[in-house]
Amino acid sequence: MLADLSIWHILILVVIIMLLFGSKRIPEIGRSIGKGINEFKAGLREIGSSSEELPPPPPRQGEQGNVPSASSGAPKRLSQ
Repeated sequence: MLADLSIWHILILVVIIMLLFGSKRIPEIGRSIGKGINEFKAGLREIGSSSEELPPPPPRQGEQGNVPSASSGAPKRLSQ
């Protein structure tokens, strides 16, 4: 789809964008998009580093190896 764009298509898009936003607003829009991308990348790095720093959760009480405990979440029968 993007491979079908010729130089004329790109020039027409640039002219339309210039008419809609004006030449003074385009750099502001670019800066805003760049800041948003940088904040998103920083957030991803923060999430990745914080998950590596967390210690593994401690074992639950009542769990011993692979033996399921009574409170394993299985449904309980109310009547027999």
